[in-house]
Amino acid sequence: MDERPDQNFRGRVTDSFARQKVMGSIGAALTSVEYGVVEIEMPFRADLTQQHGFLHAGILSTALDSACGYAALSVMPEDAAVLTIEFKINLLSPGRGDHFLFRGEVTKPGNTIIVSDGRAYAISDGPAKLIASMTGTMMVVRGREGIDG
Repeated sequence: MDERPDQNFRGRVTDSFARQKVMGSIGAALTSVEYGVVEIEMPFRADLTQQHGFLHAGILSTALDSACGYAALSVMPEDAAVLTIEFKINLLSPGRGDHFLFRGEVTKPGNTIIVSDGRAYAISDGPAKLIASMTGTMMVVRGREGIDG
């Protein structure tokens, strides 16, 4: 991924993330934007857990989808927007930690379809623990009313 079609990719990703209300609802913050790699972090909150007190799989999926999608947006041309068209998530370990890191990385860039892989980590005392992985397929969207980068 040497070619950078949009030199302002960080600003576009940051602006789009700010418009995504669900990230604010779950307390997630965009913490790193590099070309093809995005990180989102989120503190543990009891109101985002399932019946056993683990971070709910839906919340994990939501944050990983955003990390993968924004990684894809970072490699798209300036006039493009991103939409997820498919993802698969593997829940590897219970979501238990003080906070969580969601990292999305472009695996295969393209003009129409981009594949991104994501990893979710639970962080407490000690090393970060991998709790989920995702592969997502993202669509490059251009010229569609109501869909902006």
